[in-house]
Amino acid sequence: MGGPRRLKLRTVLIIVVLVPSVTFTPLLASGMFQLAAQWRAEKAQMDLATNTVGSPAADLFLSLEQERRLTAETQARNTSRDKLAKQRAVTDKAVSAFRPLATLQTAGGQEGLADAIARTDRSLGLLDQQRRAVDAGWSSQQKAFDYYSEVIETDLGVLTALSRTEHTKVNSQAQTLIDLFWVIDMIGREDAVLARGWETGDLSKEEYALVADAVGARKHLLQSRVAPSLTGNESQYRTLTTSKAWQTMTAIEGRPVSTDQASAWRSSVDTVREQLLQLLTLRLENVSKLGYGHANQLFVIFLSITGVSLLALALVIFTTWRLTAVLRRRIRHLRQEAQQLQMRLPDVVARLERGEDVDVNAEVHVVEPTPDELGELGQALNLASRSAVLTAVRQAEQHRGFQRMLQRIARRTQILIGLQLKKLDELERRYEDPEVLEGLFDLDHLTARLRRYEENLVILGGGQPQRRWRKPVRLLDVLRAAQGEVQDYRRISVDVEGDPWVTERAVGPLVHVLAELMENATSFSKPQTPVEVRAALVSRGVAVEIEDRGLGMEPEQYAAANALMKEPPQLDVMTHADDVRLGLYVVARLAASLGLQVELRSSAFGGSRVIVLLPEPLIVDRPREDAPPAPAAAPPQTEPDEQLPTRSRGRAMAYVTGPTGSPDQDSDLQPLPQRVRQANLVTELKAPAAGDEQTWAARDQPSRSSATIGAFQRQSRRRRTEPPEPGSPTTEDR
Repeated sequence: MGGPRRLKLRTVLIIVVLVPSVTFTPLLASGMFQLAAQWRAEKAQMDLATNTVGSPAADLFLSLEQERRLTAETQARNTSRDKLAKQRAVTDKAVSAFRPLATLQTAGGQEGLADAIARTDRSLGLLDQQRRAVDAGWSSQQKAFDYYSEVIETDLGVLTALSRTEHTKVNSQAQTLIDLFWVIDMIGREDAVLARGWETGDLSKEEYALVADAVGARKHLLQSRVAPSLTGNESQYRTLTTSKAWQTMTAIEGRPVSTDQASAWRSSVDTVREQLLQLLTLRLENVSKLGYGHANQLFVIFLSITGVSLLALALVIFTTWRLTAVLRRRIRHLRQEAQQLQMRLPDVVARLERGEDVDVNAEVHVVEPTPDELGELGQALNLASRSAVLTAVRQAEQHRGFQRMLQRIARRTQILIGLQLKKLDELERRYEDPEVLEGLFDLDHLTARLRRYEENLVILGGGQPQRRWRKPVRLLDVLRAAQGEVQDYRRISVDVEGDPWVTERAVGPLVHVLAELMENATSFSKPQTPVEVRAALVSRGVAVEIEDRGLGMEPEQYAAANALMKEPPQLDVMTHADDVRLGLYVVARLAASLGLQVELRSSAFGGSRVIVLLPEPLIVDRPREDAPPAPAAAPPQTEPDEQLPTRSRGRAMAYVTGPTGSPDQDSDLQPLPQRVRQANLVTELKAPAAGDEQTWAARDQPSRSSATIGAFQRQSRRRRTEPPEPGSPTTEDR
């Protein structure tokens, strides 16, 4: 017998997708929950609005409104005390029914209901005190009026909060109900203020203003909000404003107060108030019917959907369980293969970055295909994993090949630069014409910069500079050598505190780092401004500061540059060909290889200040001479302290590269002294020193006399043929 027949993936997916799509299980469950929550919320809110809170709040409103009017009549005429006492008893019952609402749990009720009830309860706490003040004559008519109006207004806040339900149409109908309460309150305010003048026939300007405000608010509410919203059995009340009682009330409002109008006012106001209460009751019934009707409709829908959802859910659970059991076993295998690829691929990339060779066939694990859609998926996974590994290997090989090509081209160019430097040195020795020497020195300086740029390519390609020294070199000479490789070297002033020496392995890279930073300082500052280079011993080594007076950088640019100095990335020069910060990449790599700490900061002059910290392992004591200097006729028996020479006429500065040249080259010549303007001239040829105070002055034009250049050349040749004095600065074989 054959094994159990496997369903095709297409058939399985159709069944798995079709059943949930038809039954809408997730949507039904979500709809059930929302319907249940909405039904409970609307039912609870309607209960609060019509019974639990709404009825006590409405009774309290009507009781306080009547007590406010009777209090005003009693204060004005000292009558109606019996009516006031009866009304206070009615109000006390309404207050007793409202007070328990302060502890009512309204978490599922309307928003802001609890706060409105609390404010009303606090206002009612002063009711007894206000009544005693009225009875004793301590409270003025206006003070009593303000108190009752404030309590009624807080109670209206409770009714307003009750009108905010989950159903939009109920909210709209309930808002008209609240407007009717406000209309009754405006008439009550007007009635209470006018009660002060019925006895005397006179009102103050302030009292007339209160009446005018109440009349204006009432007209706005009725005309703009209540009348347009009346529908169905409420439309009969649209003729309320045309009734005889309404016309009588409005006519009295428009005339001055007189004693003979009191009875007509009382009759018309009571009639209008009764009509408004009937409209209020009718609107409340309509709102209740609408709200409970919608809540009951939600409940019916909820029950219907619940029954259908339970049946659909049972079908989905049974079908899905049977079908997913078939798919689970087959998909689990593919998932395991994908997870293994996910773990292998980062490891392959890391090995390629370390320069290791990777065998693509050994790294790709083949998934056995099956004759169905899942088998095609496994085959696609095989192709994807092989393509990913192969692409990573090819990119790594291309990157390494490009780096090798870049280093090879740079090395060959460096050989040509070396030959060019040698030729320039020969020409500088041969010619003494000042104009020719001036041009040769310019070529020599440009060649030195070109050599540094070629070394930049070598460093960016993953190599190291070729200039090497066998002995420590004075830091001052290192700084001068770096200065000599900068285009505007005349603008740079060097100041070294003490006499620190740099270990031989750090000389070449340190010259390169300082030259890059000095050139940046001169490039990003005005042509005539100085660049100051200071070096001094500190607790952790030697600190070199390079400060310019340019425009500086933004704080985020300083932060990015310092981050680059701390963690130089694996730079792909093909993707950073247009990056203006290639010099900083070179500095970051060389600093990382030497253990230098480089930090960029803003300068007090407005430019930038770069601090290079040489750690203690790179700083050594000055080497001691192994033997005294040899006689002039014989070459020295021991090598002098190796240090970097400074630029001088008669010897190309850029040609000084360290001990990479032939050891026998120029072995019979002593190194040239440091070039100091007019130091070796006879007294008759020396010019005033005032023009030499600033090292960043413009380049001297080739107008010096041949006698001056000749004297300098003769002195230079004499120094090369004579043995150096003890302790004088010398250079290593170049």
